[in-house]
Parts: sequence; structure tokens; C-alpha cells
Amino acid sequence: MGVSAAAVMAVAGPAFAQSVIEELVVTAQKREEALQDVPIAVSAFSQQSLEAQKIDGGPNLQTAIPNVTFSKTNFTGANFQIRGVGSKVVSGASDQGVGVHQNNAPLTANRLFEAEFYDVERVEVLRGPQGTLYGRNATGGVVNVITAKPTDIFEASIRGELGNYNTRRLRGMVNLPIVEDKMALRVAGSMVKRDGFGENLTTGNDVDDRDLWAARATLSFTPTEGIRAWLSYEHFEEDDKRARVGKQLCVKDVGPTSVGPVPVSNPFARALLSQGCKSAHVNDPSSLGTVNGAATLAGVPSIVTGILSGDPYAGKMQNPDLRKIESFQDPQYRAKADVWMFNLELDITDNLTLTSLTSYNKDSYFTFQDYNRITPVANFNATPLTPGGFFTDPQLGRLNQLATFDISSSDSEQFSQELRLQSNFDGPVNFNIGAIHLKLDQDTNYYVMSNGLTAAAAAGFPAPGVYIDPNFPPAGDGHNYYRSAGPYFLDATAAFGEVYWQVLDNLKITGGLRYTSDEKRVDSLPNVLLSPGRGGRPTIQRVHFKETTGRLGFDWKPDLSFTDDTLLYAFYSKGYKAGGFNPASAAGIAGIETTFAPEFVNAYEVGIKNTLLGGSLLLNATGFYYDYEGYQISKIAARTSVNENIDAKIKGVELEAIWEPIRNLRFNGTFGYLDTEITGGSSVDTLNRTQGNPALTLINGALIGANCVAPTAQVAAVMSLINNGFPAAGIPPVNPAYLINACGGGYRTGSTAATNPLAPLGIFLDTTDGVAVSLDGKELPNAPKTTFSIGAQYTWEFGNAWEAVIRGDYYRQDDAFARIYNTRADHLPAWENVNLSLRLSNNDMGLDVEAYVKNLTDEEAITDAYLTDDSSGLFRNIFLSEPRTYGVAVTKRF
Repeated sequence: MGVSAAAVMAVAGPAFAQSVIEELVVTAQKREEALQDVPIAVSAFSQQSLEAQKIDGGPNLQTAIPNVTFSKTNFTGANFQIRGVGSKVVSGASDQGVGVHQNNAPLTANRLFEAEFYDVERVEVLRGPQGTLYGRNATGGVVNVITAKPTDIFEASIRGELGNYNTRRLRGMVNLPIVEDKMALRVAGSMVKRDGFGENLTTGNDVDDRDLWAARATLSFTPTEGIRAWLSYEHFEEDDKRARVGKQLCVKDVGPTSVGPVPVSNPFARALLSQGCKSAHVNDPSSLGTVNGAATLAGVPSIVTGILSGDPYAGKMQNPDLRKIESFQDPQYRAKADVWMFNLELDITDNLTLTSLTSYNKDSYFTFQDYNRITPVANFNATPLTPGGFFTDPQLGRLNQLATFDISSSDSEQFSQELRLQSNFDGPVNFNIGAIHLKLDQDTNYYVMSNGLTAAAAAGFPAPGVYIDPNFPPAGDGHNYYRSAGPYFLDATAAFGEVYWQVLDNLKITGGLRYTSDEKRVDSLPNVLLSPGRGGRPTIQRVHFKETTGRLGFDWKPDLSFTDDTLLYAFYSKGYKAGGFNPASAAGIAGIETTFAPEFVNAYEVGIKNTLLGGSLLLNATGFYYDYEGYQISKIAARTSVNENIDAKIKGVELEAIWEPIRNLRFNGTFGYLDTEITGGSSVDTLNRTQGNPALTLINGALIGANCVAPTAQVAAVMSLINNGFPAAGIPPVNPAYLINACGGGYRTGSTAATNPLAPLGIFLDTTDGVAVSLDGKELPNAPKTTFSIGAQYTWEFGNAWEAVIRGDYYRQDDAFARIYNTRADHLPAWENVNLSLRLSNNDMGLDVEAYVKNLTDEEAITDAYLTDDSSGLFRNIFLSEPRTYGVAVTKRF
């Protein structure tokens, strides 16, 4: 079940007779077709398939689809990636590479990662560019969740589940005919509660729990045979301690003991030559260290103001359990979503149908979490700023240790309207044409708050007059915290169409075009951290992208002697994803433009779908080659996310099969091979700016926002002055804090005493961003070479309508890289997953009892890793799969 030919078994006959697989009907081309007749690589899952394979929600889809990965990302988002294409871009104005749809309507903001599937007709995953019919920006593919619609018969079901971690799961639905053959109502709901997978060692509470629910009502109305309509409303809500990110990994960088021949004897100077964390593999035990807090944005001003004497985490190692954290407060995670949809189909003639699909989506979330998830070992010093060693921060409260938390929140509203005209002529030519308009308003905020920063603001460092926001949640106008914000407005319009020419009874040619217009605006707020004043005036950024894309190809049904049915297809398609904005504050970063360009892909795909052995075997294969121009990628620079474009080539193969050799015995399997390669380009790896060159020395730029490098000889000259002082007239002994501003560029050769106090001595620091490394030949991130799954189930039939079904599923994902640099620190190890279930059913009674275990071996898979910026110390946040879960579920159907 659940591969691209996902189906339900439908067969009658002797116990060991050959069975026939009944195909699933899908709408991958926005019309109903048997899955094996669709010339697209599609994975489709009925509700029965989802339950059998334990695909409770979006994250589990990757275990049943070739060349797919899905992981949570750092800023409350998620990255669904198909064939190496998804979204590694961090920008409020960026677009996902894989479009998420519900009932064919696009949902820019969605809960695919958080919500669970309930009462769905099917879930379809289309692999490869789908911009012609599905846009927007579906360069990687589309995930389309088709919810169950009302029927003309009364039916109801309820499913209750109990499991480890005190899991309580409830799902149910009721279908009510109101007017026979005219009107019906279907109501469904889902609820999940469980204890946390992790533990906060500081508070003693479990974290990463779940408390969420969703409900949906759908009303169908068919006044005449030629008019069909349905209206649906769905609400989702979550309020718990979900962990937005996992454990923080770091190998502490204590700084150098010498620069060239000059020893580094001053502890603060040593910290200012540290980048916080060094490079290491995620599985290296040394990665359980802690960041050098003296080299971070919060630590540097804390040392300058005297409330700390050095690294507050000195000598500390973390608990080796990746699910255990340390935090003064437990995480907070709140999310809501409301989705309205109205679909109207009008048969204008016997051969023409007009479809109108209207959707409105309101989505919001608020998350609050410890930025480091590590408690310090050192307390604040007792100073006038911290009497008794305590400091009261308006956002974090009264504490005697350094604490840093962040908030990620968003409020969005989206409206879309699609009109399509579809033909069904008896002649050789048919078409599907339409237009869509989408409007999105999104207000996203990201805060980093630290009592070390607020204390610096109170002390007038680095300048007096910094406004301290007294509110929690913050009002947004304070300069005592970092805030990244920019209300985003999207106005997108597209016209699209496909023409189908049935050249022969078994040969069809398809051609499609899409014209897309994306108007984007961001009101980008400036970075005002620790600057005098209050609030800030936004910079208005506008950009307009227009592009025409399409696809052309054929599908052919040859009459082959060794198959029952075969579909061969080959297509060329051009994919497009709009560009976006880099933050206005990034405008001064070398090589960074105010906007990043669109990405384009020329995709070539061939495929074959076969039905063999009297209908008992479905065997499909796909091959593809992508020529990518402008693949969008992000990195963190100057405390903000900036986005760049690179070129790449992608090729691969996918195999999918279902085989029922005898009645009641079924096997399914998938295999994906993926080869990705960046073609050209170079970039500075912030985790290794010197690239091991001893002639260069790293300088910490936490307060500037980015580290830098300078010639070792120049840094050694400065270090000599710091070590020994300089008694020349008018030149005071050099304070180590001299290095704080070095990365700002004011100390370069030719500078004067106005920016460089040591210029009169002829001492300069010719700083640069670092050594750029070639990206040519590197793999794209989150693109494992192979993915593989196999499943098997057997059904025992007993008397009195009883049957038992035992099922097992195995999945393996090859290793990959989290970043484009492909270093050892970027490596994501391969991982496996095993699920087992046993279900006892009585169809006459409408009763199922199931016992299951997911992730049988308790594999702790790291699905992705995020490298933070220089000012935070270059630690890595990791994202984990779920641990082993097991339970018992009872379903009753009426």
C-alpha cells in the first residue's frame, strides 16, 4: 500500500488464487483518472493506505515515497523536499519549492508538518515540476490533501487510541444525508494528546509534548445533475510544549593560545579571537559541548559591563541524550488555522464544465523557546547593574544567570480564486484552461531576547539612550532585543492551460503553458539592536516577477505481449519559482543584493507504468534530469538570513511496485536514486572562514554581526600591544575591546585615528569575510543518494466475518548534507525505520482492534541541522525523528 500505485485489495475466489489490484482514482491532472493512466510520477494514499502504513501526518510521508525528505526547520517552518528540490531559503518573502494544496487549492501557510491526517479521501504527492496546472512555484512537486466529501448514505466511525508517552488519540466522522441525492453534511474531527518525548532537566518537566485538535465540516449541494457544489470549513489548534528545534550541538572554541609567535595571555582577547563553536560531526561526542559564551552577542557586552567575567558555560558538557535539554522555562507552542473552501462545478454543456474554487486561509503561530537550551555554570557578578548578582529583564524575568530566548510568530491571511474550463469532447482534442488569483498578507516576527543585552542597554553600552521595552510579549519597539520583522504582501495572478491531442487511440500529446505574475512587497524593519532610540522606520521593498512556463510531452499505451497494460510517457517541463527579498539590513554585506533571483528548472522526465501477471503486479519506473538555474539557498550573515542563487544539475531514477502473488498476501516497495551536483560558484563558509590558512586569523564580530579574518601578522601586532601595553605619549594601553569593532572595516590600511585608535602607530587590520570555497561538484542539501522502502502484509480470514492482518514496513534513507559546503560538520547520517502492526477486524460488526509499534528499533534520526550565525557562536540546532511509539487502537464503524 501507499506507493505510487497505492490501492486497496479487491478480489474474490479461492484462498490461493491470483488476486487483482484495484487502482486508486486520483485528480493529479485536475480530473478523475485511474492512477496507472496518469503520465506523471504520483504517489497516492487512500485513508486505508495511510492507516495501514502508519502515516499519521506529513512527516511520515517520506517513508513511503522515493526521493522525498521532510524535516522541521529552524524558524517554525518545515521543508518538504522532492528530488532535492524544496525550500532551504529563510525569508518571509520566499516560496516553497513544493506546493502544499488542500482539495486543489494552494495553502501558502499550512500545518502539513504539525497536523494529522483524518477523514481524507486520499493524499497525492506529485513529483517533478507541476507549475502548469498547480503553480504557484511548484518546481519540486505538489502535496495535495483531498478531504472526504459527503455521500448519500448515513455512515459514522470513531477511533480511539492509547499508547506510550500517555498518548491519547481520537478520530471520528459522521456523514448525514439531508435531502436525498441533493444535500449532505459530513463532520469529522481529530484530537491528539501525549506527554513529551523530551525532558527539561532544569524544570523537571517533560517537553515536546502534543495537545492539538482539528475539526472539519463539509456541506455538499447538488440541486441539479449539472450543478455540483461543496462548502467546507476546517479549524486546527495546538497549545503545548512542542520543541521548535532540537538539541544544540557545539565543540567549544576557546580561542587560540597564540597568534603567530605572539601568545594570547588576555582571556577576553582570546574570546574575541574565538568563533564560539568549532566544526565537528553531529555524532562526535565532543559536539555535546557548549558554546563559548564570551564570544557571543549576549556574552561580549556582559563582559564589557562587568556582569560576567568570562565564558558562563566554561567546562560544561551536555547530557548525551539528544532529547534532554536545560532551560529556565519550558517551550511554548501555539498555533491556529482556519480554512474555508467553496467548490462549484457547472456543466455548461454536455462537454464543457466550469469549475470555481474559492479558498480563504487564516493561520497564526506563536513559539517561545530557550535559544541555547543550556543553563550556565557561572552566575552574574554582584555589580550596581546586578545587585546581589540578579538582573530583572522585562521579557525574561529576574535571574542570576545569562539567559537568551527567542520568539518566532506569524499571522497570515490568504485568499485565492481559481476558475477552470474543462472539455470532454468525443473528438481528438480536449483542453483544461483557467486562471487563478492569490492574495497573501503575512506578518512574521522573530525576536532574540537576552538579559545580557538588556543589561548592556541599561548600562548605556555601546551607546546611551537605548529604549528598553517593558512588555512581554515584546511590543516590537524595543532596542534591547534583536527583532527581524517585515510584513509581507503577495499579489499573484496566473493564467494556465493544457491541450490534449489524442493522435491515435493509444497515443496522446499534451502541451501546457502558464503565465505567472508575482507582485511582492515587504516593509522591512531595520536592525536597531543596542542603538539609541525607540522603534524604527521600515524600508519599503517592492519587486515584480513575471514568467511564462509550460510542459510538452506524450503518453503512449503500446500493446505489449508481456504486460496486461503499459503506459509510456516522456515530458519536458520548465519550472519557475519567484525570487524575493533579502532584509534591508543585509544591503551592506559584500556580494549580497537587495533581492534574490527566481529559480528556473528545465526538467526532462521519462516513465513507464505497467500492469502485469493478470493484474496482480504493478511496476512503475521513472527517470529524470533537471538543469537548474538559480537554485535558491540561504545562509546567516550579520544576524540575518541572506539568500543567494546557485546553478545545479539533478538526475535520478525511481521504482515503485505492488505485488499480490496470492490472495491476501501483498508486497509493496519503492526505490529512489538521486544524484545532485552544484555547477560552479563559490561562497564563504562561516564555520571555517580561514580554510586552515595559517596566514589568516579569525576575529570575532559578534557585536558587528559577522566574524572576519585578518592577516595573522597584523593581528599578532595588535596582540603584542594588548599583552604589554604601549607607553608612548598619547597612546593608552590597548584594551582587548579594541578587537570588538575590527570586523566593521574601520581598521583597514589607510584608516585614521577617527576610526582606528592604532592608526598613528601604523597598525592596521585588513579584514575580509574570509576565504571563499568552490561549490563546484558539491551535493545539494537534504538530497540523499538513495531511499528505499518495502512493506508486506498478510490477511488471515476466519469464520463469522473475522480476519487478522499482520503488516511490516521498512524504510531506509541514505546519508546527506545539511548545507551546500558538504563538510564533515554538514553530514547527516543515514537512518532506518521499522513499523509493525497487527489488526483484528470484523466487517459485519464494523469493528477493528489494532496493536502497533512505530520506529521499532528506536532509531534517533537527525533529519536536518541548522547552523546559526556568527553572533550566536555558530552552534548547530538539530531536528529529530520521533522515538519508538506503540499503542492499541479500536475503531467502530456505523
